[in-house]
Amino acid sequence: NSPHGKHHAAYVNNLNGLIEGTDLENESLESIIKKAAADSGKAGLFNNAAQVWNHTFYWHCMKPGGGGKPHGKVAELIDRDLGGYDQFVKDFKAAGGGQFGSGWAWLVYKGGKLHITKTPNAETPVTDIDATPILTMDVWEHAYYLDYQNSRPNYMGAFLDNLVNWDFANQNLADAGA
Repeated sequence: NSPHGKHHAAYVNNLNGLIEGTDLENESLESIIKKAAADSGKAGLFNNAAQVWNHTFYWHCMKPGGGGKPHGKVAELIDRDLGGYDQFVKDFKAAGGGQFGSGWAWLVYKGGKLHITKTPNAETPVTDIDATPILTMDVWEHAYYLDYQNSRPNYMGAFLDNLVNWDFANQNLADAGA
């Protein structure tokens, strides 16, 4: 079992323990995240729920033989909204590389356009009712340290060149009505 999988399993186990026997037990993960985000007394619940969601989404953002230039609607919108693929790569890497400490780089669909953003720690665009996550890259150290040591930029390049699941990104855009 990979260290990344162990982190994910711990978040799932912690979350299950926190909601067991509560009114949140039958809520969707997104609902739990939104309710916990609105209550400063539920930071532990938020962190575990958001990390379960973020990591699950991240797994779907990758596939063997993925990466490289996008296709379909996501390619069209990257060209239209972000200045083309090369500019997207530069800006997405800047978001991930510029995240101090742990966090996430995101491609989101908001207001009819694609945007690149970043979130610290367990923060997630799920809490933004107007944003739909399209793609994420985990920039927590555990995502890359075993393979890339302290070279986050090399990990980000490998992620974009070899792993991105553009089919998943296109499905997320379609689900958002793009």
